Amino acid sequence: MKKILVLCLSVLLFVACKSDKKNLAEVVKIEKAPTLIKEYGYILNDYNVVRDTIRSGDTFGDILDANGVSQDKIFKVATKFKDSFDVRKIVVGKPYVLLNSKDSLNTTQVFIYENNKVDYSVVDFRDDLVSYTAEKPVTFKEKSAGGIIESSLSQTMSDQNLSPYMTDKLSNIYAWTVNFFHLQEGDRFKVIYTEKYINDTIPAGLGEIKAAYFEHRGTPLYAFNYETKLDSTTVIDFYDEKADNLRRAFLKAPVKFSRISSRYNLNRRIKYYGYKLRPHKGTDFAAPIGTPILATADGTVIKSEYRGGNGNYVKIRHNGTYDTQYLHMKKRNVRVGNFVRQGDVIGWIGMTGNTGGPHVCYRFWKNGKQVDPFKQDLPMSKPLEEKYKEDYISYMTPLRSQLDCIEY
Repeated sequence: MKKILVLCLSVLLFVACKSDKKNLAEVVKIEKAPTLIKEYGYILNDYNVVRDTIRSGDTFGDILDANGVSQDKIFKVATKFKDSFDVRKIVVGKPYVLLNSKDSLNTTQVFIYENNKVDYSVVDFRDDLVSYTAEKPVTFKEKSAGGIIESSLSQTMSDQNLSPYMTDKLSNIYAWTVNFFHLQEGDRFKVIYTEKYINDTIPAGLGEIKAAYFEHRGTPLYAFNYETKLDSTTVIDFYDEKADNLRRAFLKAPVKFSRISSRYNLNRRIKYYGYKLRPHKGTDFAAPIGTPILATADGTVIKSEYRGGNGNYVKIRHNGTYDTQYLHMKKRNVRVGNFVRQGDVIGWIGMTGNTGGPHVCYRFWKNGKQVDPFKQDLPMSKPLEEKYKEDYISYMTPLRSQLDCIEY
């Protein structure tokens, strides 16, 4: 009888203990603090969050007026904060976020406009009206890729699911050594690059190219991104495996991804003119109207005007030896006396003057005489300083080995 009584008491005690633990667990669960959600530098739990995109016909004023913001504050933002947030430049399709008050008025306290995946603009209506731009936390992941060109570089990039900006970056790196208008089937590339991610998971675009290999017409061309110091300024350039700078004093062409429609030809004869000798002392690069025209080297603008068959044109003096000229522009972007850097936009493709289609006629002078730029032994840019070479070789060697191991 005693054993039965003890057994019953034990069972009751066990059940009671389980019940107490269950109650305790329930209490702990109830008292657990909610997870704080932080984004754009704000704790979203403190607001009613509205996420939307700019639609056709939307204005900054209409959006904020519909969410309880006074016309006075809207006007102040439109007139006071043009540098950090220009309300006239909101774009259809861009996301925005409203942080509204958690009360019956549900008035917008903060407006956030996403300029792109990383950068955003904030207008804070609380207390003193403030506006600023900021960036989402970004991490960089190193990646590599390679490919063989069968039709075009951009198509090969697309086939490999690579960013379209990769084509532009590679063309900039090799602009002085590869004629991208005449890539051949079988040309190939390898690249080591970084890609940006938001919260380690959301792709946010291409970062930098750390190293590249381009094989054009059977000639291998390495390129390694390396930083040096010029006074207090950091200078980033690409060098080959021998520490020679890939840049030359002149770009191969004044237009990106165009085609040569007419070459320099002193023996040109045209049927329309009765096959009379009409020398062509320029190189024509055909491209759509509005395509940017680039200065092929540093220099000073000595002509910027409209004249006869040249139409709108610009002429640049680079030094005592070389001048370049750019004809038939739709519009000029520089004035006489302006100093331009290599790659600056000096105008846009047009059809002014004597021209049968949209193009830029690129003319090249050496010692006062017009010559064919593709037949000139153009000078190299400054080589890597001797004091950097040992460090460069140490930096470059493992990257080269990494490139060599990438499969196409």
